[in-house]
Amino acid sequence: MGNRLSKIATRTGDDGTTGLGDGRRVRKDDARIAAIGDVDELNSNLGVLLCEALPDDVRQALFAIQHDLFDLGGELCIPGHTMIADAQLAQLDAWLAHYNATLPPLKEFILPGGSRAAAVAHVCRTACRRAERSIVALGQTETIHAAPRQYVNRLSDLLFVLARVLNRADGGTDVLWQHDR
Repeated sequence: MGNRLSKIATRTGDDGTTGLGDGRRVRKDDARIAAIGDVDELNSNLGVLLCEALPDDVRQALFAIQHDLFDLGGELCIPGHTMIADAQLAQLDAWLAHYNATLPPLKEFILPGGSRAAAVAHVCRTACRRAERSIVALGQTETIHAAPRQYVNRLSDLLFVLARVLNRADGGTDVLWQHDR
């Protein structure tokens, strides 16, 4: 890769545009840039979650997901390019099945919270849903592959399940919504 990022402040974005991976310049409020930014925000939130005490297997999964999200951002940055593969989607499905199998069935809605790690996982989940909405919106005006949309859809489900797992790992349980309060 060399010194690809040797100069950070280029001033080329001072006019309200930014460069895509294919060399085109677009406005910073372009739907593609919004989607890339939402994926970046999700990845940053996962970085915060990784600062928490986590079971080793969850930590390893989240670290792999961070790399996948970087790939996803790269795919969004280069129109027509594919970086999210079927294997990455299959891995999310496998983690989802594995972790969900360890949990009791839900009989009520749950509130975001419990342990700090679980609460941060819920913040990641909501950031993931926002990224999904941005990717769907981008797909309304530009042709994009299905894999980025599928990836964030499955990831938000996994983050919900991981929040439940993290509450149990901390010795707690889900925070149930009390409909008759």
